[in-house]
Amino acid sequence: MLAEFASMWAEADSLWESNQSKPAWQGYVSADYMAVYKSLAALQGRASTFLEWGSGLGIVTIMASRMGFDAWGIESESELVDHSKNFAKTYGPKARFGLGSFIPDEFQWNPAEDDLFRTAIDAASAYGDLDMELRDFDLIYAYPWPDEQGLFKSIVRQFGSSQAILLMYDAREGMIRDQFTDR
Repeated sequence: MLAEFASMWAEADSLWESNQSKPAWQGYVSADYMAVYKSLAALQGRASTFLEWGSGLGIVTIMASRMGFDAWGIESESELVDHSKNFAKTYGPKARFGLGSFIPDEFQWNPAEDDLFRTAIDAASAYGDLDMELRDFDLIYAYPWPDEQGLFKSIVRQFGSSQAILLMYDAREGMIRDQFTDR
């Protein structure tokens, strides 16, 4: 499985190289796929429903699907969602993708509590497109913009399952895992 993932990672990197100057790709940043893979492997059997916020090319969602999670991705750029669906046909046909924001429509941003760097908070959410709600997922993965971890935690605290695990990749700190069982 890891060899197939490596092939998918290389194909995604090549696609990025050839499209990075296009407007739809301006906010795209790929994760450290190996670090995410190891974190997902450690959570197998502890979570079953997976949601990737800002799924980009869908690589992490597809990995989660192939690893046995019921996996969904949300992305706001339609061109990237199209690429995700194409990758899924080849590497993980059970992975599903929705177009829109990962932020529930009911979320009220509090600038006194949560930093906002680049995440758009006013776009329509994709949960209706998925026919799911944030609380339906027990594992949420995201690669937040710098200093937006607090915002992401607030969203999960308000709308996620009481047993949700939030897994975030940070370029400075690596993988960060929060569990919200204390509500």
